[in-house]
Parts: sequence; C-alpha cells; structure tokens
Amino acid sequence: MTENTDVIAADAPADDSPTLDQLEKEGDIAADYIEEFLDICDLDGDIDIDARNGRAYLSVQATDADNLRLLSKPETVNALQELTRLAVQNKTGSFSRLILDIGGSRDARQTELASLVARAIERIQGGAAEASLPAMSSYERKLVHDLVSEAGFVSESKGEGRDRHTVISAS
Repeated sequence: MTENTDVIAADAPADDSPTLDQLEKEGDIAADYIEEFLDICDLDGDIDIDARNGRAYLSVQATDADNLRLLSKPETVNALQELTRLAVQNKTGSFSRLILDIGGSRDARQTELASLVARAIERIQGGAAEASLPAMSSYERKLVHDLVSEAGFVSESKGEGRDRHTVISAS
C-alpha cells in the first residue's frame, strides 16, 4: 500500500479563482493606478483595499463628499473600473474582476437595484408573466440575481453585450 504524499498549497484555490496573494497584488496595482488618477485630477481620496468573494475590492472615500461627487456617478465608476482592470491586466498578464467603489457608489447602486427588483416583483405578483430590467453590468446583474433569489423568484440574463439585461419570473 502506497501513501499519497501530494501536498496542496494552503492558499491555492480549488478552481481557477485567484489566490489571496494574487488579489492583494491586484489591489496594490489598482490602488497605485487610482492614486495617480486622483493626483492628475487634483482630487483627494483615501483608498482602502480588500478581497471579497474572489475579487479585489477598492474603495475610494473623501472627507469632503463633494470632492468625489462627479467620479461617483455609476457610468463614471464603471468606466474607471474598466480602465483600472486594464491597468491591472497590463501588469499581471491576467484578467481582473476587480470592483471599484467611489464615494459609496456601489452601496447607492445596490439600493437602487433593490428598488428595481421590488417593483419588478410587484408587477409579477400583480399578474405579469415576467419583468425585464434595464441593461446593466455583469456585477449589477449578479447583485440582481442574488436579490431575486432571496425573494423566492427566478431570474436569467438575456441579450448580448451592452444590451444584456435581467428578466425576472415567478418560476
């Protein structure tokens, strides 16, 4: 009888998910990129780096909320997030699923999405077979799928590219 001596590294993921070390490296690269961006824009902001759900998560806050007001608009955050992901990918050679939050924009958007989901569910409870939500990013669709599931309903993404959206139904 032979003994199996294979050793698996403690921080190696069971799938293709990035390790904690990789996420921390992504976060550091992204923080440097965002810090340079803020310097160019002559804006002050504190950057926090975290790893959540297999993603690097950067949060930019300022003591003066107006300081980041323009950057915290959803379209601006998404565009800056994509640029930051590209900067990380350029340095690491790997695709990044980094999440960027500026001035609490992600929490505000999650509240908006929860309201959209609640109204869609009301339409279904009122007799509609399904309810479609507007097109949104993959991250936002994931949040919607989670909210819909928690409410006991079913959702699926439909469409392609920028038109990809979520459709909610009772079953």
